[in-house]
Amino acid sequence: MRTALVTGGAGFIGSALVRLLGERGYAVRVYDDLSLGKVEHLEGTGADLVEGDVRNVDALTDAARGCGVVFHLAAGTGVQPSIEDPFADFDLNGRGTLSALSAAHRAGATRFVFSSSNAPLGAGAYPASETKPVAPLSPYGAGKAAGEAYCSAFHGAYGLEAVVVRFSNAYGPRSAHKGNVIPTFIRRLLEGEELVLYGDGSQTRDFVFVTDLADGLVRAAETEGVGGEIFQLASGVETSLATLVSLLGDVSGREPPVRREPPRSGEILRNYSLIDKARERLGYAPQVRLEDGLRLTYEWFTSRRAAVAP
Repeated sequence: MRTALVTGGAGFIGSALVRLLGERGYAVRVYDDLSLGKVEHLEGTGADLVEGDVRNVDALTDAARGCGVVFHLAAGTGVQPSIEDPFADFDLNGRGTLSALSAAHRAGATRFVFSSSNAPLGAGAYPASETKPVAPLSPYGAGKAAGEAYCSAFHGAYGLEAVVVRFSNAYGPRSAHKGNVIPTFIRRLLEGEELVLYGDGSQTRDFVFVTDLADGLVRAAETEGVGGEIFQLASGVETSLATLVSLLGDVSGREPPVRREPPRSGEILRNYSLIDKARERLGYAPQVRLEDGLRLTYEWFTSRRAAVAP
């Protein structure tokens, strides 16, 4: 039986990956400090959970022993916290990724898949692609860029088949703790609060459903000859925020109350990814339309709300 280790596997994307790996016949081990991840996210998966800090190389090496592939999803939380404390962000993202690579190498894993994002790319780099130069605008982006560089270095120096995948805007069930636009809008919609649109809502994003990301991660682990490479994982579809609000109205059956604010200075107006390389090399093909994924996500938030109601 193939065995995989997933750091951050009790989190939003990690738990979707754990489920897919189980369906595809893997024995799965999860390594998570449970600071953001939840044990209940793993219910029914059969995965073994090892609680620990990703920066503890010895403990992580022990957890990785016997695993052919290590998926590294454990990370810091985002741009704004990294600006407030760049050293803490580097410790979690830069040092954390180096620790995971070292543990995978020491444990004898042959493939390592690192979950990055478009944060290493600077302003004006959109549509995002693997050929655009790295020019991060935040410490978070710099930490992800460092992780990508270390993957290349471990591939070159040690022969570890390290693959980088860059996510666009992920959404889906089990995203209650996320602060990006879809979970934020759904929470506000359920509370009867206004959705805030800056400017005219024409700014675009690339929304990818979590199960499509999980499929791309598995493909990055299983495809031969892609060590040392980077792949964009996204929907490849550009969607305006005004369209998103309209779709949420369709899904919820209610007209979302919207408050318009002036455009935010420095906001990226068009943000989407080209996925041609992942399609051609990995056979990656997103399956979940935004309308369907929003419905599944809204239903999950609704059921969760009902479960905790007095």
